[in-house]
Amino acid sequence: MADDTRRPPTPRPQGRRDGRRPGDTAVPVPRPLPEVIRFGPWRRSAIERQLRRGDLRRLRRGVYVPAVVDDGGPAVRRERRVLELAAAVAEGLETDFVFSHETAALVHGLSVYRLAEQVHVSQASKPTVRRAEDPCLRRHAIDVPSRDRTVVGGRPVTTIERTMVDCARWLPGARALVVADSALRAGADLEVVAAVLEEAAGKQGVRQARRIVEIADARAESTGESLVRWYALESGLAPEPSVEVLTRRGAFWVDLGWPDLKVGVEFDGLVKYSGGEYGDPRERLLAAKWRHDALAEAGWVLIHVAWDDLADPAALIDRIRAALTAALRRRTAR
Repeated sequence: MADDTRRPPTPRPQGRRDGRRPGDTAVPVPRPLPEVIRFGPWRRSAIERQLRRGDLRRLRRGVYVPAVVDDGGPAVRRERRVLELAAAVAEGLETDFVFSHETAALVHGLSVYRLAEQVHVSQASKPTVRRAEDPCLRRHAIDVPSRDRTVVGGRPVTTIERTMVDCARWLPGARALVVADSALRAGADLEVVAAVLEEAAGKQGVRQARRIVEIADARAESTGESLVRWYALESGLAPEPSVEVLTRRGAFWVDLGWPDLKVGVEFDGLVKYSGGEYGDPRERLLAAKWRHDALAEAGWVLIHVAWDDLADPAALIDRIRAALTAALRRRTAR
């Protein structure tokens, strides 16, 4: 029988092992583009031999990449595929360009959701190649000013602020908010973001971008939290990200919440209960139980959300509305 009487661990901000509070700047880890192999007559035999053995994969005409062991899920494989395509593009483009939009977000190490297998570049000159001829490459005829350019891992990319605005203009709302929340966590300068938006006034997507920037919040600690918050806001609900709750076991942060009604939403990603760098999974499960009990004793009702729940946003919102309605009735009945 499990021993639940042992002393609970010292409370700390949920999901953080470095003492940071939700909303504190977290420097993202850039995603390096892989090394690629370009075709040359002197390499023909070696390349053909490695292709037959499965040691190489063809990315684009004349550009290859070493095959890697499939060690991730669909999202990880898709991100790796885009990085490989971006490396191939960098080898082949002769015009002055900068990686932009979702590709820049990926290179910066920002969060992305439902990433398309397409590389985005911005260039001053109008593309001479039709998109249908190269569907994996999206060229934007935009002269990106020097203020909005930077270099990551030796590659030209738009700055985090410009990337945030570009994604907010062109991506669907939920995916745009994921990038925007992540950009703010990475320390995006809102004054620069405002300047980029002002310069784009009247152009396509700017109205949506202004809204995305307005609701973006660095306190959203994960992609899942950003998505749940988007669906809630679209339904007329307004949750507060990372609500601090004082309990008899110390302070805990609830992913999303309505403090006046003591209703919270917890996004349960696998990392919360995994081992590895996050510690013994059994200890984490036990700590999660103690945490849940402490929040319940403090009067909080928690709605647990997993990735599968995001497949049906309407059903998720119904669950949240039901919990809020019940909480309001309880408060009125007092």
